[in-house]
Amino acid sequence: MDTNERIKTMLAEHPIVLFMKGTPQYPMCGFSSRAAKALSEAGAVYYPVNVLADPQIRAALPHFANWPTFPQLFIHGELIGGCDIIEDLHSAGELRRMATDVAGAGA
Repeated sequence: MDTNERIKTMLAEHPIVLFMKGTPQYPMCGFSSRAAKALSEAGAVYYPVNVLADPQIRAALPHFANWPTFPQLFIHGELIGGCDIIEDLHSAGELRRMATDVAGAGA
């Protein structure tokens, strides 16, 4: 399976996916740390992908998503954005609503 197919499979299998540097417990950059914190505070159940542990995903995802930086948040296979967007959605209460909508959809 090529890398783009692996990405598509992850997005199909998990309603909320955060591609980040490190893990939620041990983030390896400030932006990834802030994004994971906002998701946790919003009550989101998400699938984290450590791009540092998978160089193929790290290299392919910016082209796949047309988004150059990490972290990258996807909900139902759709790119939501990076750290600033995640934090803005959290501040506005929208991230919690989005996470609740996913949970209510049987995720």
